[in-house]
Amino acid sequence: MTIVLKNFINGEWSRSRATEYLNVVNPATAKVLAKVPLSTAEEVDQAAQAAAAAFVNWRRTPAGDRIQYLFKLKTLLEENLEDLAGTITQECGKTLAESRGEMRRAIENVEVACGIPVLMQGYNSEDIARGIDEFMIRQPVGVAAAICPFNFPGMIPFWFMPYAIACGNTYLIKPSEKVPLTMQKIMHLLDQTGLPKGVVNLVNGARETVDAILDHPLIRAISFVGSTPVARYIYSRAATNGKRAQCQGGAKNPVIVLPDADIPMTTRIMADSAFGCAGQRCLAASVAITVGEARKTFTEAIAETAQSRIVGYGLDEQVQMGPVITAESLSRIEGLIQKGAEEGANILVDGRYPHISGYEQGYFIRPTILQNIDPTGEIARTEIFGPVLSLVHLETIDDAIALINRGPYGNMACLFTSSGAAARKFRYEAEAGNLGINIGVAAPMAFFPFSGWKDSFFGDLHAQGQQAVEFFTQTKVVVERWQE
Repeated sequence: MTIVLKNFINGEWSRSRATEYLNVVNPATAKVLAKVPLSTAEEVDQAAQAAAAAFVNWRRTPAGDRIQYLFKLKTLLEENLEDLAGTITQECGKTLAESRGEMRRAIENVEVACGIPVLMQGYNSEDIARGIDEFMIRQPVGVAAAICPFNFPGMIPFWFMPYAIACGNTYLIKPSEKVPLTMQKIMHLLDQTGLPKGVVNLVNGARETVDAILDHPLIRAISFVGSTPVARYIYSRAATNGKRAQCQGGAKNPVIVLPDADIPMTTRIMADSAFGCAGQRCLAASVAITVGEARKTFTEAIAETAQSRIVGYGLDEQVQMGPVITAESLSRIEGLIQKGAEEGANILVDGRYPHISGYEQGYFIRPTILQNIDPTGEIARTEIFGPVLSLVHLETIDDAIALINRGPYGNMACLFTSSGAAARKFRYEAEAGNLGINIGVAAPMAFFPFSGWKDSFFGDLHAQGQQAVEFFTQTKVVVERWQE
């Protein structure tokens, strides 16, 4: 019997009143894991009302008391990490190692949010004029919501939720309808902490549910991660409705390989960056720009590494890369590879139409490398969001940085070199919010913001760390005088 997922509203699990359901499919086997409801605007309203009612007492709960629930949650997440990792692999397709790493990053955000009693402190100044003092305090925004993507069902909600509730806000999470099982389990763990009813709510759904969140007058802040077109839409609609918003968009992450780079190390790291999580992450390396003599050695090494990568069901500990998320994604990726060939690229390693024994119905594609892509073509501009690495060759680091800076995205850029001067030049000039030097995935730790520039981010305060605290609080300045 197929599991029908429920919503979690005001501390209670309830079956949705939705008339439409989608199948939650294991992308490695194409088997249905559960059915997820496309919840209605009325159910969003119910969750928002519950969160607003809970906010009255939650914001008055001392910060030191609020974080006690997060301490309990951290322990529960640690105890259930293997079960959660297995669930991520089954519904999302990534390997167990990748799923474990994802949950580890989620836990890191809980740990940082436990520092809220210090992180959300204000400041003060005596005698701004004789006998007059002034101080600034931070207060919670109210009800906030997260609209989450499919590629990190366990981690990305934790970029936002722990900070929001630690700061005194109440919360509503809408997981991706493609991967809702992980958050179902996490909500059960959150419920075990004894968190007051209505502080965190979960509503499943798709487009209609999202629009209801964006339009609801009680929801004051929106967090989103996804593609650039959707991020722009959500940011615009949220702003039109007077909400603050932080919307992480797409990327086309370039990596420069200089002639003095350690090629074996660079190749190993680049393969993990480009093909890890089947390329379905916003910090996946998408374009490798070889400079000068790096062209021959790196091209040969990365092609060999791509061909040898073990692809299969992520629950097998030997597997290095799993499937992409849906049949539609697979078809789109295959079409973009063909488009690259039509634009003149050489398909150096073609991963299309593989045979994965025992998983013939899964949505698999092997690592693919496109050589000599047209820097002005569609492939150079399009976020493929699959295990496809494009190669471009230029003669100088200045040309490479110029190519990076002409691109519409600014999520991540990396450099491989043994030159400190080249590294400083790159760090100073490259127009991206997350930079890596001899690092393939410049994923910031939880106490740093997940930065993003240009079309990769809409807003001014990013996820994680101190910027998350600033996003989930509003400042109040008080000027006071007392007669003696």
